Amino acid sequence: MKKISIGYIFNEINPKKEDKLFAELAREKGINLIMINTDKYLTEQDIEEKVKPCNILFNNSTENISMEVVKTIEELGKRVIEPSEKFYYFEDKWMFFLKCFKHKIPTLNSILLSENIPVAKKELIAFNSWPAIMKRVQGNNGEYVDMAKNTKQAEKIIKKFWKRGSERLPIIAQEFVSSPSYRVTVVGNKIVQTAIKKGTGWKKTGNQSNHIEKFEVDKKLKNLVQRTVKVFNISVCGIDLLKRGDDWLVLEINAQPGLDFFIHDRKRLVGEILDFLKKQVKD
Repeated sequence: MKKISIGYIFNEINPKKEDKLFAELAREKGINLIMINTDKYLTEQDIEEKVKPCNILFNNSTENISMEVVKTIEELGKRVIEPSEKFYYFEDKWMFFLKCFKHKIPTLNSILLSENIPVAKKELIAFNSWPAIMKRVQGNNGEYVDMAKNTKQAEKIIKKFWKRGSERLPIIAQEFVSSPSYRVTVVGNKIVQTAIKKGTGWKKTGNQSNHIEKFEVDKKLKNLVQRTVKVFNISVCGIDLLKRGDDWLVLEINAQPGLDFFIHDRKRLVGEILDFLKKQVKD
């Protein structure tokens, strides 16, 4: 029987532990893993040669260049998990909110702010949700996220974001909900890991939390996760949630979920992903 070939897209000067783990487990499972490092110089011909034997590809990089490589691979007629079109909503926080709103997935109340600061201040006054969380429509790991207690602080944050970034990306404002950050990792519609991120500050992203532990999934959360995965049509992801009272709120979806919340559990998660990809090829 011919070996299944899976393309593995990453972006590193040299393969890191997780990349090596994918290669190691792929060998154990009888999978031919073809490593595609977008940090290296790759022509269109190089990419075409590398992906030619691939039955399916998995993108494990959040770098912009990797997304362009994914688009190139899709133009060559190959399937990538996750497809480039998914990032239109996942990486754009305003589009993510609109899709949640349309499909009645509970999330944070949000508004898109004008680039005209006096107008933006009026919009915030009408929004009337203080403190307000200010976010650039794109950003990872809590980057370009800050809290404003009034319009004066909001103006300072907008100008700070503009000064720090290479371009003036739009900014949204969201209601603030005091809650730990809950992460649910999903592979093929199956919840494979949970993590609750706690910290002393109001930000609870992975790199700002000082304590992470697992938590039990109740029926309400399981149903919400299944609905969210179906609406966004995603196979491998990390869903971040908050809790307001007894109600769950979907904060965002990460198409390249971190697998290192619990280092001892990373090997199992990599195995889950490889088994899912292998099944996709067989099906």
